[in-house]
Amino acid sequence: MKVKVAKISFITTIVIMLYSCNAVKRVGKDDLLLTNNSVYVNDKKNNTDALNNLLYQKTNGKFPLFGIPIKLHIYNLARPNIDSILNAKYRNPDDPKTGLKNFISLKQYEAVISSKKDFNNWLKKTGEPPVIINTLKTEKSTTNLKTYYYKNGWFNADASYKIDSTGNQRAEVNYYVKTGTPYFLDSIRTRISSPVIDTLYKTLKDQSLIVKGEQFKEANLTNERDRLTTELRNSGLFHFAQDYITFEIDTIGTNKKVNTDIIIQNRIIRHEDSLEVMPFQIYTVKDVNIFTDDAFQNKDLKPTDTINYKGFNIYSYGKSKFRAKALTDAIFITKDDIFKDINRTRTYRYLSELRMFKYPNIEYVENVKDTTLTANIYLIPKKKFGLNFNTEISQSNIQTVGFAFSGGLLIRNVFRGAETLEVSGLGSIGASKDGRNVKDGFFDITEVGATIKLTIPRLFFPLNTDKVVPKFMSPSTRISASATSQRNIGLDKQSLIGVLSYNWFPNEKVTNTLDFFNVQYVKNLNTANYFGVYQNTYKSLNNIAHDYNTDPNYFNDNGDLIIPTGANAFISDVLNPSSGLNVSENDLSTVRNISQRQDRLTENNLIISSSFNYIKTKRENILDNDFSIVRFRLEFAGNILSNIAKITGAPKDQNGRYDIFGVAFSQYAKGEFDYVKYWDLGKKNVLAVRSYFGIAIPYGNSNNIPFSKSFFAGGPNDNRAWTAYNLGPGSSKSTNEFNEANFKLHFSAEQRFNLFGSLYGAFFVDAGNIWNIFDDVTDKAQTFDSLNSLKDIAVGSGFGLRYDFRFFVLRGDIGFKTYDPSYDLGNRWFKDYNFGNAVYNIGINYPF
Repeated sequence: MKVKVAKISFITTIVIMLYSCNAVKRVGKDDLLLTNNSVYVNDKKNNTDALNNLLYQKTNGKFPLFGIPIKLHIYNLARPNIDSILNAKYRNPDDPKTGLKNFISLKQYEAVISSKKDFNNWLKKTGEPPVIINTLKTEKSTTNLKTYYYKNGWFNADASYKIDSTGNQRAEVNYYVKTGTPYFLDSIRTRISSPVIDTLYKTLKDQSLIVKGEQFKEANLTNERDRLTTELRNSGLFHFAQDYITFEIDTIGTNKKVNTDIIIQNRIIRHEDSLEVMPFQIYTVKDVNIFTDDAFQNKDLKPTDTINYKGFNIYSYGKSKFRAKALTDAIFITKDDIFKDINRTRTYRYLSELRMFKYPNIEYVENVKDTTLTANIYLIPKKKFGLNFNTEISQSNIQTVGFAFSGGLLIRNVFRGAETLEVSGLGSIGASKDGRNVKDGFFDITEVGATIKLTIPRLFFPLNTDKVVPKFMSPSTRISASATSQRNIGLDKQSLIGVLSYNWFPNEKVTNTLDFFNVQYVKNLNTANYFGVYQNTYKSLNNIAHDYNTDPNYFNDNGDLIIPTGANAFISDVLNPSSGLNVSENDLSTVRNISQRQDRLTENNLIISSSFNYIKTKRENILDNDFSIVRFRLEFAGNILSNIAKITGAPKDQNGRYDIFGVAFSQYAKGEFDYVKYWDLGKKNVLAVRSYFGIAIPYGNSNNIPFSKSFFAGGPNDNRAWTAYNLGPGSSKSTNEFNEANFKLHFSAEQRFNLFGSLYGAFFVDAGNIWNIFDDVTDKAQTFDSLNSLKDIAVGSGFGLRYDFRFFVLRGDIGFKTYDPSYDLGNRWFKDYNFGNAVYNIGINYPF
């Protein structure tokens, strides 16, 4: 208790010291420091971001929760007249401190002075100068507020301001807006000069963003102009631009109504000394020419190979390296079709996604004699082969040092259909910390693996899928196979994986992935070392064995159960009622759980599944901090094999399960839902929340979920107050190395803010847990039985620092166990809420 009081006192002292810093240290005697802005709209306070962003002057940034302007205090630490101070202190011959010259060289002496000046400049650059109230800027802010309301239909809006001094050279600025009565749209008329556009407009006006009866908003006019421009340029109007669309509004004598005229002019052609006005015309594409190798060295050469394929003219210098269909599938511009700007955009995107060409260029040439266009598409192929090689040195909880090597070969256009073939391999060696086998050398950990992946820029399927997934969705197929083998890592696994998956983009915001066929086979080579790997489980079993009349042959010379024979024999005796061991119900339940977990983690796995993954993001670009992301995934495994086994009458093994070559296949359904939302609070301040739900239900040929498909909790991207795999299941006091289950809930909220420069801070709260549900686990502490189980949701909170390197973010978070469900009810809050029991997380990029 004394320790907690001391910590609270320490933090309180720091806060008081920061509050007591002189914020007006660099404020002139006749100036006022801006401490607050308030906007009152019709006498009601309204400090929304939309209004605050209109103000020219904003207060100095403040540290969340405490409201301390840290950047201002850092700036105040800098000396405004640093040059004169340094000269007087270090370059004054009468100052004894210049005696430092007697011990270092003149160059070093000047370097000392320069470093002090650089540090002072760093304080200025990192900090933030005091925001001094400027009446000119305040008047501009007032004008902005008035303009904002004018553009949103309050044509009679008025704005004013008042500066209220709060003493000690500080003041607040209050803005007052009187909106008056808003104006609403009434009649909407058109004045269209070109007959072609007049006809097209009649088909487009139903989707108009300017609607009679709605309040006037200038943004709707702008958006309507953009919409019409896009639609008209996708309707054959090659020369059309948004400058041809203007609006006239009339509010005179209309009783708060707005009469709007939409004006679309004729085409204007500028000659050297005159202007020509003519109606717009619809242009069609007469020819589509594809130049497959437009490299610089070919600029003066004539193509030697010409192919006409489905209306496309394909020109090559030498024999074409691509099949004609592979090229034309990527081109959305077609012969005899009207000009559509979107076809050019889609062609650019498709060609870029192929990863076959450098900087594709599309050029439209207007034919003089008629209203037709020739589309020239210039391509420069990338090199056919690409190589990569990587090395890595690592250290972990199972190895003292490890070295990993990986490399790959990339082959483009491998079958002349713009396919990409990637062949990669990896190998690693390491020195284990325990060194179980003295016969092994120093590097006793090994892992080798290889992967081959073929990417096809279309859906590889026996049926035509163009109507279901048209090519503007950029469909692609990925076929991959991989194999890995491990030695002295866990149970020494060998794995084989084969995947056939399809990927497509219905629009710019949505990504769909269908794993049509996914086969995973995992074989455990060293199951005898189970208790050597899962030491906590072994210790628990060993302690129970000492409490009973256990056969002494089960123990080694140190009095511990022999791995694996002694441990397995003791488990067999406990679970055998006729063995004569009268163990307690609690110990019997523990040993039974140990046995079930051992069987599940040591059995070989065969998973044949199909899954669908949906992602929708509203993020416009990497700088957008006001968006949401929805992820949904659904997976089914084992159904086809189960139906085949039933139809053919295949026999079951001793556990009542169908198997293939002695390996029982898994059967389950798995669903996941993930939602992330960001709010941009301004001044590099972001609030982010995440909610996650996942469940995997075994059925048919399985009564539990394979370890690789189960859920875990904790870690730098989950509940940061617990390490990975260390939370749950439920309220159990599990000491297992890897805790996992088949049901998961997770929620996170995090406020991120800028401290100074590229350094950011964050406060966060994480909540969630994992449970067992609909499987063979019967321990009530681990299972989710009803909504009452939600009382076992763990809560962690904490803070962190992040440094933005532009291309990635280095993150450090400290998580404190706020509500720990492993304790008894009524005794779960703040039990281990201290730095000694905190979890220190290091991560790359944000947790969500």
